[in-house]
Amino acid sequence: MTQAEYRASSPTESAPLLSPSTARPIYSQATPATPADTPLVKDASEQRSQADVIWILAGLWSAVFLGALDGTIVATLMTPIGNYFNKSNDAPYIGTSYLLSVCCFTPLYGRLSDVLGRKGAMLIALTFFGFGTILCGFASSMNMLIAARAIAGMGGGGVMTVASIAVTDLIPLKQRGLYQGLGNILFGLGAGLGGPLGGWINDSFGWRAAFLFQAPILAFSVTLVSIKVNIPLSADLQSRSISERLRRMDFLGSATLAGTVGALLLGFSLKESEQLSWTNPLIWSLFVASVVSAILFVLVETRWAHMPILPLRLITQRTPLAVCLTNFFCSIASFSVVYNVPLYFSAVRMASSTNAGLHLLPHSIALSTGSIFAGWIMRHTARFYYLTLCSALLSVVSTAMVAFWNDSTASWHLWFDIVPQGLGVASIITSTLIAIIAGVAKADVAIATGITYLFRTTGQVLGVSLSGTVLQAVLLNKLRARIHGPDAEQIITSIRHSTDVIASLDPERQVAAIASYADALRVVFICQTVLNFLAFLCTLPIEENPLPGTLEAQEEQFRRNLEAQRRQEVDT
Repeated sequence: MTQAEYRASSPTESAPLLSPSTARPIYSQATPATPADTPLVKDASEQRSQADVIWILAGLWSAVFLGALDGTIVATLMTPIGNYFNKSNDAPYIGTSYLLSVCCFTPLYGRLSDVLGRKGAMLIALTFFGFGTILCGFASSMNMLIAARAIAGMGGGGVMTVASIAVTDLIPLKQRGLYQGLGNILFGLGAGLGGPLGGWINDSFGWRAAFLFQAPILAFSVTLVSIKVNIPLSADLQSRSISERLRRMDFLGSATLAGTVGALLLGFSLKESEQLSWTNPLIWSLFVASVVSAILFVLVETRWAHMPILPLRLITQRTPLAVCLTNFFCSIASFSVVYNVPLYFSAVRMASSTNAGLHLLPHSIALSTGSIFAGWIMRHTARFYYLTLCSALLSVVSTAMVAFWNDSTASWHLWFDIVPQGLGVASIITSTLIAIIAGVAKADVAIATGITYLFRTTGQVLGVSLSGTVLQAVLLNKLRARIHGPDAEQIITSIRHSTDVIASLDPERQVAAIASYADALRVVFICQTVLNFLAFLCTLPIEENPLPGTLEAQEEQFRRNLEAQRRQEVDT
């Protein structure tokens, strides 16, 4: 019997999602075992009052706001925490542990929201995030604090993912982009307030209070989610016990995926933070472990997993693959910009930290307005393809202009050349999320959303670590070529570790240090341009699908997508 005949004749094609069955190696990568008329979530067209929708969004977005607030609060606290424990050299791991945990656990929440429901998955995410955050406030050592941030990251990735999935259940795709933009504004507001708020709390009450004060906001979010986020699953899923649903979770796939992503990102992060060589046994062993985990992950997903955590049949489709790669390259470039543009003003223009940070303000405003603008365009045109292409080109042009910065660059260029990057990135993130949702079946919406967040967060971590690695490699080479003498290596090391040293150098070495930083950052900026161009190329294969204006039309489109997917699988 051929694979196509097997799929056509198998009785499981119409079986309930959670009906008992034996392992089906071929079917595990086929269309989800959910008939077209039985969505994982009940028909989203059931009427909800405007007040109910507002309360649901308030519960979801308050959690998103808290996650963003926490991120910048912690960034502000790393120096005082390092000083408190007398381990400033380990302070960067506070952020690294959180981001690594987010990357490893983000994909789990797509499937978890299908098994336990949107409310259940969000409450689990908030529980991990809250427990880890409060544990940070009582940490007795730097190692305990790093571990607590990792626990918080186990929930932090799920907060954004589940919130996005739940909004898709409530809002038609034609308006979905606009609501995504509104959510991004709250995220940006939280990120913007976190820095000054964290600094004020630290100065007034100590760094522990900055973690503990988040508990009331967390309690507010948990209460709203518990009471208001009622998006019911199908009758079949509701009839199953929690233990039955959890037994269908792909825990082996989750473990191997976490090993793949975690080992890869940890290798790059340690290479940059500890300045280890590529031949260091720890670095290459982590990369080997990542490759081994990746091979095991593919075997698990294709041969054994009944409900794969990341279905390979989905990620190999044209639009989902293009969207994932676009988000990946775009996120690497975007986070490289955020971390290296302030460094340019500190090390090359010799500006104060405050002034360097202010140069990111237009970029931050552009990130918020870009999402709203993209949502407004999609709402009025019901199209996203050319919007995505133009947004990707904006990012390419922006980073190219930044790469040409020099001593004679006009002041207004230094303030506004990164604005198109912010507009482009925000628009791309919004439009590609809509693109992948519009092209999949209802049963794949949660998984597809989780996949985009996985590629996005992975790109964010790599954007910081890879740009740091490139910067330090070029900077070391340039400094050694320009600075000589018996104390040269000591001076070079101090310049690489802190830009504050530059102001205290003699004029000749100061000029050499500034020129070396300028050369190294120019290479990083050129790499950002190349990455944005790759993101543009990845947007080209994205398919234009209709954006339904009502939830009823959206349900119908999901059914058509499912039928088209099944026909394609039979044909192949």
